[in-house]
Amino acid sequence: MGNDTRERFEGPAWETLEAWVREQMRGLIQAALEEEVTEILGRVKSERRAAVDAPPGYRNGHGKLRRLAMSSGTIEVRRPRVRGLEERFESRVLPLFQRRTREVGELIPELYLHGLAEGDFELALRGLLGDGAPLSKSSVGRLRAKWTAEHEAWSRRPLSDRELVYAWADGIYVKAGLEKDKAALLVVIGAMSDGTKEVLAVTPGYRESTASWSAVLRDLKARGLATPRLLVADGNLGIWGAAREVWPETAEQRCWNHKTANVLDRLPKREQAVAREMLRAAAYAPSRAAAGKARDAFAGRYGDAQPKAVAVLKDDWERMTAFHDFPEKHWRHLRTTNVVESPFASVRLRTTAAKRFKRVDNATALIWRLLLVAEKRFRKLNAPELLREVYEGRRFADGKPVPEGRRRVAA
Repeated sequence: MGNDTRERFEGPAWETLEAWVREQMRGLIQAALEEEVTEILGRVKSERRAAVDAPPGYRNGHGKLRRLAMSSGTIEVRRPRVRGLEERFESRVLPLFQRRTREVGELIPELYLHGLAEGDFELALRGLLGDGAPLSKSSVGRLRAKWTAEHEAWSRRPLSDRELVYAWADGIYVKAGLEKDKAALLVVIGAMSDGTKEVLAVTPGYRESTASWSAVLRDLKARGLATPRLLVADGNLGIWGAAREVWPETAEQRCWNHKTANVLDRLPKREQAVAREMLRAAAYAPSRAAAGKARDAFAGRYGDAQPKAVAVLKDDWERMTAFHDFPEKHWRHLRTTNVVESPFASVRLRTTAAKRFKRVDNATALIWRLLLVAEKRFRKLNAPELLREVYEGRRFADGKPVPEGRRRVAA
């Protein structure tokens, strides 16, 4: 009896599970396409019009088999054809020229992120989506061209509805195959008053110059972006010159990761482990005064033997401790430019990445696309409710709100 039961079972076996799932998906999508036509015409297939004033139009067979690449595989469906409508029939389920779902489009930057060169895309996608996947090297090239156009449109979008609180800026260097000079991709990411983070700018610039950074910040301002309360960046002089020019009222915080690396570079390796802990004590001090004491302790230890390291640490000290004027729960986000650095970690590890492109604008479009993929996984800032207070001008000292009475006296 058990054997008879197995013979009567017509569901999938382990060996045929993938094919069975794809067939079920194909049937569901085909049924959705048919139902869409039924909704438009107001009657099922072969049913006559119920009234003279019933919606016009009639079914006219199906188009050719179309391959549709989905993240779970490639299926084949036929789009129903409709004639006699007052307006051209446009399917919401499967638009006329679509050959892949949005999720499959996301796969390409993901594959690049994991180190695949452009020529490897087709092989990798066929392995993921099946031999019938409607993706080729030429279609990948067209998709890249589409990203370039989308990046240009994205770079012109209005920003007047954003309530920007914090901004992080950094330059990411790339080298395109046929271009002699390194180009810096100037990247700005912002934190809004609701705690969300958003990529605001991805623009090629020449070696992070003040002129290049000024153009980026002026463009953001011209599109209505509010001036941030705090800008976090590394020690590059270009961004600070531009910020003083375009965002003069914005507080400035230098990245502790970059500062630590610069100090350690001036020390012998045998001293770096101890020095790193002393620098960490300064960066994570609970107050400005405590940070100053940690700095002085470092100077006391290394002042005679390694004066250059001490000079690097003391340089621009006010800008190193600016985060103390903001909520303590935000400090972990404000000490460094990790907000920009982290999404680029995989790209930075692939030093030949940009050489896959012959032009900087092609590299820019793809890296921008990568950032938008990463943006979906950006975490909100801690204590987002405090961002509203910062945005509205509430003052903080050593991470704590300044009482109203002190604020009036200070005013």
